[in-house]
Amino acid sequence: MADAAITVENVRKRYGDTQALDGLDLEVTRGTVHAVLGPNGAGKTTLVRILSTLLRPDGGRVEVAGHDVVRQAREVRLRIGLLGQHAALDEGLGGRQNLEMFGRLHHLGARHARVRADELLERFDLTDTGRKPVRSYSGGMRRRLDLAASLITDPQVLFLDEPTTGLDPRGRAEVWSAVRSLVGGGTTVVLTTQYLEEADQLAHRISVVDRGRVIAEGTADELKALTGGDRIDVVLRDERHLGAALALLPVAKDDIRVDRDRRLLSAPVTDRMAALSAVVRALEEAGVEAEDVALRRPTLDEVFLHLTGQDDRTKEAV
Repeated sequence: MADAAITVENVRKRYGDTQALDGLDLEVTRGTVHAVLGPNGAGKTTLVRILSTLLRPDGGRVEVAGHDVVRQAREVRLRIGLLGQHAALDEGLGGRQNLEMFGRLHHLGARHARVRADELLERFDLTDTGRKPVRSYSGGMRRRLDLAASLITDPQVLFLDEPTTGLDPRGRAEVWSAVRSLVGGGTTVVLTTQYLEEADQLAHRISVVDRGRVIAEGTADELKALTGGDRIDVVLRDERHLGAALALLPVAKDDIRVDRDRRLLSAPVTDRMAALSAVVRALEEAGVEAEDVALRRPTLDEVFLHLTGQDDRTKEAV
């Protein structure tokens, strides 16, 4: 595709007896955020390492920013940035000093490195903290500075490998805002994350990876539709009535999720309002007291568990 920033075709990578990537295909459009989700060991980090030229694939074809990651690795490295799971900052230096150091490591002249550092400090709202040692920064500030460092060469493509791991909600929100700003300026972002809310908030498209392959891809809404659309949740006053309530829901028992601890039954529905009325009426007629009955869209967490075959743990016999 002409507007593809990344093209991955039939990529394979093995570590001993472990097949980390098994014919994986992926295409990322320029100027978008593309999230890669998957359980631990699915191959996400291996994919990012191949895309960023840190690891050679055993087979297949990979192009980033129009260049082959094996034959033209240097050209790729000139056009990408990488933010790993752990900060690469010098705790004893200030924010400006860190950025200038990264600039010099990327062969920018001293003056160019200073100018670029000032630009990035302003862009990420860190100007007032530029001379303070990084050890005094909050988690969100450190991550924003780390993100700024990954942009020192103004890359076309940026890889973010679980960028907000360990941050509190405020810190995550700060990083999300910075990522949106980057994409608004034309940067392509590939994001791996363990926070499904993060993919829901940021990604234009999402690829779900399991056992080294992409098993589903689409927008968040398209993926949510795979679980059957809307759901009705019933929270009972008494756990002992779960069995009776289960028989009243107008769907197959195998489609209903049961959470005993929360006294919750959750079932897919097609006609939202008709299903709500029917369930409320059936519960009342059966004398089963409900604490709450609500309609909702499926969450990305449910999509993830459904697609990777892990949602069986949320179902049990009543």
